[in-house]
Amino acid sequence: MIALSVSHDRPSAVAWAADVLALATAAGIGVAFLDEIPGIESTPGASLEHSELIVTIGGDGTLLRGVRLAVPLEIPILGINTGRLGFLTEIETTSAGMASIARVLRGDFNVEERVALQVSVNGVGAHFALNDVVVRRGAQARMAPFGLSLDGERIAHIPSDGIVVATPTGSTAYFLSAGGPIIAPTVDAFGVASLLPHTLFARPLIVPTSSTIEITCDSEIVHANLETDGTLVSDLASGDLVTIKRAPQPVKFARTGDREFFARLEEKLQWGVPIKRG
Repeated sequence: MIALSVSHDRPSAVAWAADVLALATAAGIGVAFLDEIPGIESTPGASLEHSELIVTIGGDGTLLRGVRLAVPLEIPILGINTGRLGFLTEIETTSAGMASIARVLRGDFNVEERVALQVSVNGVGAHFALNDVVVRRGAQARMAPFGLSLDGERIAHIPSDGIVVATPTGSTAYFLSAGGPIIAPTVDAFGVASLLPHTLFARPLIVPTSSTIEITCDSEIVHANLETDGTLVSDLASGDLVTIKRAPQPVKFARTGDREFFARLEEKLQWGVPIKRG
């Protein structure tokens, strides 16, 4: 049994959802839809709780939402891209992509585990992030001093717009835009970078995943926001302590083996491609 999460505002995603349903039904596999789609219904008796795989059809945002459902159930997730970039997704909407889906439904896939983040505020809560955790100033048009500690040692006091902590998976997202390096998925590390720092000497850090990272907003007049994977999860007052650690459970990706990481970098982000060709 599989569960489908579909970006139902994209006609192409809905069309592919119908095709995946037909393919799964022909193979005798039940399908539970996690979103209401007019004219398409789940297999009778199918449910998320009994699924062995979550398939998302949309872009990276759809996949990130699906990850939050897959991790507690300890089941893999497979992304089908109908969005713009789709860096995290595995399959494109082509005839070859449909053939790959058929292979996955037969159980012909590998499982790749990716490290994730867990964040709390003043020791309360356990927010999850696959890509990144961001602490940034609120709507005020002024920077704020952010304190950064690693394993209990105060290592920086940075006047900036905020701080981003990223996993290797997230190092190709906002962390990259903040000037951070790309971290290969097999590297057991997190990246830490400041956002628009007002200093000449702020540089990104690479730290072990065993680290405990603490961030504070030390301004009495500028409040801050806490975001996980681009979603606002908490407002922060002056002195609030944000603690970031490795999440206890990894994210499991279903991989078909069709595309390797650096080939994907070249295809999606033009990594290593000359500015001038020819």
